[in-house]
Amino acid sequence: MTSPIVIRAGSAALAQIRAEGLRPDDVATVPAAAGGPKGLILNGFDCFLFGEWLPRAPRERHFIGASIGAWRMAAAVQRDPVGALARLARAYAGQRYPRNPDAAHVSRVCRGIVRDVVGGNAGEILAHPRHRLSILTVRGRGPLAAPQSPRAEKLGFALAAAANAAGRARLAGFLERVVFHDARDAVHWLGSRFDAFHTRFAALSADNIEGALLASGSIPLVLEAVTGIARAPAGRYWDGGIVDYHLHLPYPRGGGIVLYPHFAGHIVPGWLDKAFRWRRARGAWLDHVVLISPSREFVAGLPNRKLPDRSDFRRYGLDHEARIRDWTRAIGEGRRLADAFARWIASPDPSLVLPLN
Repeated sequence: MTSPIVIRAGSAALAQIRAEGLRPDDVATVPAAAGGPKGLILNGFDCFLFGEWLPRAPRERHFIGASIGAWRMAAAVQRDPVGALARLARAYAGQRYPRNPDAAHVSRVCRGIVRDVVGGNAGEILAHPRHRLSILTVRGRGPLAAPQSPRAEKLGFALAAAANAAGRARLAGFLERVVFHDARDAVHWLGSRFDAFHTRFAALSADNIEGALLASGSIPLVLEAVTGIARAPAGRYWDGGIVDYHLHLPYPRGGGIVLYPHFAGHIVPGWLDKAFRWRRARGAWLDHVVLISPSREFVAGLPNRKLPDRSDFRRYGLDHEARIRDWTRAIGEGRRLADAFARWIASPDPSLVLPLN
């Protein structure tokens, strides 16, 4: 019977699996991709990972995400991660919009999801004895630093997309990365320059965590830019996935195994790179990564034979109940990913692991 999951590993991670298997105390970092509703398929896996498996070996760990990935990680570092993840799944799947909602309306709905995820637990997120949260956002530069109208913002992002098409490094003229991080963690492995994008850092606090999470998921032109985030550089903030879609980051600097539950079997650096297959991530940054993703056969068994995605808002239109029903079914099916992973770690067969780089 075909497994619901596909396991891929970088060279160093595969060598460790061959020698010792995969143990929870090996895992130092968990990244979480942007991708909107696609991230819902990982809810059951997340519940197992953060609620059962990793707690068997308490240690300091780094959790880093963009967009829905950041929301998942904010749930993961709470005292009751399973409860927080359930709130996220319920609130995200339960989104309801009128026909053609404006950006202000979508922002209000998403702010409500963020509040459900945090659940009044900002203090415990920021004071977890071992877990360290980092949230990826982008801040406007050049034409996107302070567009004076929606039309100017749209033009700015059109120019940014054109620049990115000519070369990913050119996007750095329009956007910079801002990492909101646990104040106890210097995020040293991201501290020195590692790509074309300038990276700024802002410490998370009770008065900015919701703003940072909302910014991390604020899709340009769909949601409003987030401004006035406490303790952060002034400016306009948007979805961290524009620059760090699947989080192609210099993981070897952080040490340890990087366990990456992902909805795709590959890593795309930025959201605007999706159309360019040759830009898929490769190389030494993936050496310590173990990537777990749904198999094609698993996806084929889901409603509409695909992962939940943003196109479903158009597909279902105002039939909210049908979309919520199908997304909820997909979330439930996602538990099979966790069950398959649990069977594999009980008897880790390296021959079932595909190369990642």
